[in-house]
Amino acid sequence: FRSMLPLLPRELDKDFDIEKVLRWGSLPLIWTSENRDETLTDYVRFYLKEEIQAEALVRNLAGFARNLPVAALYNGQILNISSLARDAEIERKTAEGYIQILEDTLLVKKLYPYQAKVTVREKKKSKLYWIDPGIVRAAKGIRGMVTPEEVGSLFESYIFQIIRHEIENNRKFENVFYWSPSEAKTEVDFLIQDERGFIAVEVKASKKIKSDQLKGLRAVRSLKGLKRKILVYLGERRERTEDGIDILPIKDFENEITS
Repeated sequence: FRSMLPLLPRELDKDFDIEKVLRWGSLPLIWTSENRDETLTDYVRFYLKEEIQAEALVRNLAGFARNLPVAALYNGQILNISSLARDAEIERKTAEGYIQILEDTLLVKKLYPYQAKVTVREKKKSKLYWIDPGIVRAAKGIRGMVTPEEVGSLFESYIFQIIRHEIENNRKFENVFYWSPSEAKTEVDFLIQDERGFIAVEVKASKKIKSDQLKGLRAVRSLKGLKRKILVYLGERRERTEDGIDILPIKDFENEITS
């Protein structure tokens, strides 16, 4: 099967604008709308009515709707079901069920940690990524310009969709994880796996990169099978550090992993 994902940079071509993508997302229905804010709001309402209520997926629609903005706060974050349940004022088991429904209806995707050995203690919890920046903002009830606090998770989740496309649709890679061993005290956003090894990818929502933003990629260098380290950022120039880290704008990153 093929996954229906948001429009990617090469698909948007000359219309690609990362600021617009982070604000409204790039689902075709939203991107071509004359009023993207209204269409996003209607999309969430339609989802609740047609996907959830009509299919009788939950007994308490109001509770599920109350969970949406809370679950949206976990976009790009480690999923803590207990905290989510507490914030949404629902039982833990109910929260688990709601997240599963979001995943089954393709609004979210879990990302699991890479574990090299079963004897090594790694973080067990998954990360949660919403399928589209516009949808996650609509689920929170947010409109207007993207705030600095939002940019990081929105940009990271969009990069995740580019990677998913290459795994699920083009079958170029086998899997993707995040890397965060307890002994390293740092993490790398994505570890893409193919038959030859791994590509480590860090995402930074900045236009200039400082040395301390590379510490995750430098910590992962001893991983067996690692063949490349990439940092994706919002700048326009591609660079390469002395220790072999490629710093790439988003279009260059997409071209590199699709070529």
